[in-house]
Amino acid sequence: MNRSAEVICVGTELLLGEVLNSNAQFLGQELARLGIPHFHQTVVGDNPTRIKRAIAMACQRANLLIFTGGLGPTPDDLTTETLADFFQAPLIEHPEILEDIARKFAQRNHDPSPSNDKQALLPESAAILPNPIGSAPGMIWQPRPELTVLTFPGVPKEFHLMWQETAVPYLLDHGWVTAQIYNRVLRFWGIPESTLADKVAPLLSLTNPTVAPYASRGQARLRISTRTSSADIAHQVIAPVEQQIRQLCGLHCYGADEDTLESVVGDLLKQKGQTLAVAESCTGGGLGQRLTRISGSSDYFLGGVISYANSVKQGLLKVDPEVLNQHGAVSAIVAEQMATGVRSQLHSTWGISITGIAGPKGGTPTKPVGLVYIGLAGPDGTQSFECIISPLRGRDWVRHMSASSALDFLRRQLLA
Repeated sequence: MNRSAEVICVGTELLLGEVLNSNAQFLGQELARLGIPHFHQTVVGDNPTRIKRAIAMACQRANLLIFTGGLGPTPDDLTTETLADFFQAPLIEHPEILEDIARKFAQRNHDPSPSNDKQALLPESAAILPNPIGSAPGMIWQPRPELTVLTFPGVPKEFHLMWQETAVPYLLDHGWVTAQIYNRVLRFWGIPESTLADKVAPLLSLTNPTVAPYASRGQARLRISTRTSSADIAHQVIAPVEQQIRQLCGLHCYGADEDTLESVVGDLLKQKGQTLAVAESCTGGGLGQRLTRISGSSDYFLGGVISYANSVKQGLLKVDPEVLNQHGAVSAIVAEQMATGVRSQLHSTWGISITGIAGPKGGTPTKPVGLVYIGLAGPDGTQSFECIISPLRGRDWVRHMSASSALDFLRRQLLA
């Protein structure tokens, strides 16, 4: 059997949809990054018979079994004991695990429950996979010569840390990783995925690196990938293609990898020593929330006004009542006055405003749901632009797209 991995996620809550199975997504990405073949994932409830059936099937298809979930102290946490029973191995208590659990509980001024004792039981010959922040350790076990089992708790934060600190080094040391997949993801705003694909069409047929388009939440992305033995070689392969794409796409490419519109805008503002204030209507603070999600945003983001009511637009942002009466709150001129007002009131370099109809109600034939105006006031004056956002995906979609479009509007002005 060629080396491959299989993922088994344990938990009835996953089957019922009460908890999103983000662990499976994380493992899919990580195994791909490490270049470990991975052909099957299974979700199974807290039932020993069904867990054993999943183990039996996985053993026929893979020689690295990765379990998440079912390591807690409650009676329905069955992963460890079911694995031990399936492979007919006795469970051995590890005093060092009990000591670690007691220490962590003491830090929170609590005593462990007797039920926590079961978390110190591992199959004979299994090694502890430490959990630095939680009470449930995992294990690294070879119940058969050609089979490796890794177990992790279902809590994503604990699982991710254990994976990076212990599991990845183990896999590297034991020959599971011969060539990793290295990716560079370029991010785009203001260009549809299909148009982007047309622009870079000749590059989509490359075999090393490969280039693949995909889209999510209004933005298009291009993933440039190569499989090689080192990051330096990967950079040499990927960099020329990335340069070609950036030349072809210009300002539509706003960043790469973990960049977001808000982080890129923040970096540009910091580089220029400039500040920003926002005035929001239909987004209800969503733009400010995204800006303040970035650590250190207080260096450039001064604050904002959620001017949902016209009285707030008039009173705090100094929007002309005559303009509101004549053009309505959702209009280019009101967006411009809101941006100018918040810039003046908060003494910022830039002021952004958003006013629109998020829906599902409130639209008219002349001003339909999804109509949004974004205003931008800066050192060289005030301008605005109109967005028509499809309302079919709902109110939150209109708000998300409005905030993203506003950030991109400012980004382009900062780069102009």
